[in-house]
Amino acid sequence: MSMRTNDAVSCELCPRGCLIPEGKAGDCRIRVNLGGRLRATTYGRPSAVHIDPMEKKPLYHFLPGSPVFSVATAGCNLHCLNCQNWQLSQRGGEEMEQVFRADPTDLVAMAREQDCRSIAYTYSDPVVFYEYCYDSSVIAHEQGLRNCMITAAYINPKPLRRLCGVIDAANADLKAFDDGFYQRVSGASLKPVLDALVLMRAEGVWLEVTNLVIPTLNDDLAMIRRMARWIRDELGPGTPLHFSRFQPQYRMRNLPPTPAETLDRARAEALDAGLEYVYIGNLPGHTGGSTYCPRDGTLLIGRTGFWITDYHLDAEGRCPTCNERIPGRWQ
Repeated sequence: MSMRTNDAVSCELCPRGCLIPEGKAGDCRIRVNLGGRLRATTYGRPSAVHIDPMEKKPLYHFLPGSPVFSVATAGCNLHCLNCQNWQLSQRGGEEMEQVFRADPTDLVAMAREQDCRSIAYTYSDPVVFYEYCYDSSVIAHEQGLRNCMITAAYINPKPLRRLCGVIDAANADLKAFDDGFYQRVSGASLKPVLDALVLMRAEGVWLEVTNLVIPTLNDDLAMIRRMARWIRDELGPGTPLHFSRFQPQYRMRNLPPTPAETLDRARAEALDAGLEYVYIGNLPGHTGGSTYCPRDGTLLIGRTGFWITDYHLDAEGRCPTCNERIPGRWQ
């Protein structure tokens, strides 16, 4: 995913298009020009390895309740002022105190040893450790495991299309339906993200979308309404949308947590816009974390936090009351 220009290498992975001199890294801190070749210095060197519930990703319509082997390296191609994993995402691999050694074969073997049915590339952004994510995903498929990508989706179409061939599900962080917000808060732009979401849907990846609602910055109901309508029209009304509660951290400690009533209003707007599965996250105990049949209101999957308390779908994902087929990957 690179092109050489004299001694510099142009990275073609994401819309930044970094021109990287010999021995230097791109904007993500980990993709380095070594001898005229672009290398991700964190390949096989994850800094975070955990087993999470699938609901933590959050993926609510993909193997719900199953444990997922979660892995990340340092680095990110966005610089969000509110990043919850900034100690990982805003550092280079050589800056990390904790680094594991695990090539793709090792990674898949570890997931199988822990009885995980899938691997999630998560926490920072798998876009920047693209090769590690891709190679591990190929081996995971060969071993009968699924692959999930938790991403801000700031990636060019060509590498994304290739990655979609080995990724089964993704949760994409749509930070706001406003380019100015992207520029001010994340140092990026909106259109490449929207294009990536449409491409993932077209390539058959199971897609869910998360919007972190930040007081005064992206909680305008008119903007949320436009975002919900875009998701409905471009991704489909059955696309799950997660509104997540903001907590002050990193470089955005001056703002309060998102009020529950703001999340309720956002959810109501999205439902009114025609989305069928709209969730509220980071607010334990809220009924907006459960899945209901859009036809008759039957509780299908009850959740408290990341934990499933009720499960009433059959193996094909149908409502037990009206036989409505609920979109998702259930087995």
